[in-house]
Amino acid sequence: MSEAIGPGDLVICVNVAPNHATGRAVPLVAGETYRVRDIMDFACPCGRGDALLDIGIDFAWCQTRFRLLPKPKAQTKKVSAPREVETV
Repeated sequence: MSEAIGPGDLVICVNVAPNHATGRAVPLVAGETYRVRDIMDFACPCGRGDALLDIGIDFAWCQTRFRLLPKPKAQTKKVSAPREVETV
């Protein structure tokens, strides 16, 4: 997953379980989106993730807590021409 995510990408939090190392509650919110600041390419101590994500809250979080959101598509504005009405 670390190769698919890059700095600036949006991720959604899917796991707000207590910190697996300390047991403390985490300041993350389930369903909340976060922007990735940096990726630290070394394994998480839990052994489930091959990278830690820096999202600007505390230090770094296991990548298994997040899912990558798709990049937004460019929106095009549809312009419709006025219809001509034929009178009978």
